[in-house]
Amino acid sequence: MFKKSLLLGAVSGILAGVASLIYQKVYAKSLGVDFATVAKPLSIIIVSFLSGIIAAVGFWLLNKWLKNKGEIVFNLLFTILSFASIAAAFAAKLPFDVDMPELFPGLVVPMHFFPALAWFTLKPLFIKNYEPYKKVFP
Repeated sequence: MFKKSLLLGAVSGILAGVASLIYQKVYAKSLGVDFATVAKPLSIIIVSFLSGIIAAVGFWLLNKWLKNKGEIVFNLLFTILSFASIAAAFAAKLPFDVDMPELFPGLVVPMHFFPALAWFTLKPLFIKNYEPYKKVFP
């Protein structure tokens, strides 16, 4: 189970990073503002990948400790942490030379949800064990 969840975390992290880069390009092109010097593409990929790996370890640990309720607790925590992480986007201090800094949260806030979206989308492809649901919801 650990290897499958780690692979899921890596793939979903990379997918989230790629989706974030595509979103960054579309955002910059449609609004005419480029935050690539602040939200660097390599940093976006690394943070997305690491969030996928951290999620994988958390998923594995919660399933190991909580057995049947581990996945439900993980899903709840992943969602709450995704929402909580957007506070950093609003607290970010941008350099003075950045044009239209008020548009920065519109770029990075959606990116905070991409790792969870990628995880929830890809999970059935990697982990097909739905037995815990049968025990929690008979």
